[in-house]
Amino acid sequence: MAVIALAGCSGAPGVTTTGLALLLSWPLEAGRRMILAECDPDGGAVLHGLLQGTLGDRYGLRTLSVAARTGEFSDAFWRQLIDLSNADGRQESPRDRLLLPGITDPAQAAGLQPVWTILAEMFRGIESESGHDVLIDLGRRGAYGPSGVLAEQADATVVVARNTLRGLHAAQGRVRALREHVGDVTVLMINEGPYPAGEVQRVLQVPVIATLPYAPDEARVLSDGAEAPSRFTRAALMKAARTSSPLLTQRAALRQARLNPRGSRAKDGEVTHAR
Repeated sequence: MAVIALAGCSGAPGVTTTGLALLLSWPLEAGRRMILAECDPDGGAVLHGLLQGTLGDRYGLRTLSVAARTGEFSDAFWRQLIDLSNADGRQESPRDRLLLPGITDPAQAAGLQPVWTILAEMFRGIESESGHDVLIDLGRRGAYGPSGVLAEQADATVVVARNTLRGLHAAQGRVRALREHVGDVTVLMINEGPYPAGEVQRVLQVPVIATLPYAPDEARVLSDGAEAPSRFTRAALMKAARTSSPLLTQRAALRQARLNPRGSRAKDGEVTHAR
């Protein structure tokens, strides 16, 4: 259905926490699966945040650079995915919600230049052929430079920004640059400050597609592995993420339709959703 890139800006707006909230709450249709890929060249946070170092550093992007050179990328990619299907306490089918951890040291990004393009192509392939939706956590720098191809190839690029004065100031330059780089950009607003969505849209000149509450205690469960309260799936952050998911897929579908307005038609005039 969709490949969606999440981009941040200075001031740590919470891109990874947002990505995890979406991954764990995303409504999955029968046969669909969800992947969150940490593609921040400054380094990932989940291995030593949500997962509290329990898996060490043996999973993640850094292992894919060798696979890219040896022609074994696809097999290596699937081996690096961590199953988070039951991370929030729900009992689900295994491997419904998957995580590709990021690098653990920014110095490792230098060896990933050939990986970004292969990943972008793979994400588009598994979205259309394997029943997987993909979220890409680009962090604050990943939408530019060699990893910028991930934003270019995504169905939608969403800037995560807080509606504080500092947050809007940081988001202005980022949104402007991304519009020049990838064209269509929207904002997912973290509702920490005083400015309503309409004002944020006016300042940034792009739509606010969804809003998540500023909920630091709930966010720490995802960002730092804090103990989850009972009924965490019904917490305000997770409920808002769940309702945001269809808004993101709708936006992605609109962009898909603009890029491929004729689509493809099955026999007897039925419209298919092939890409």
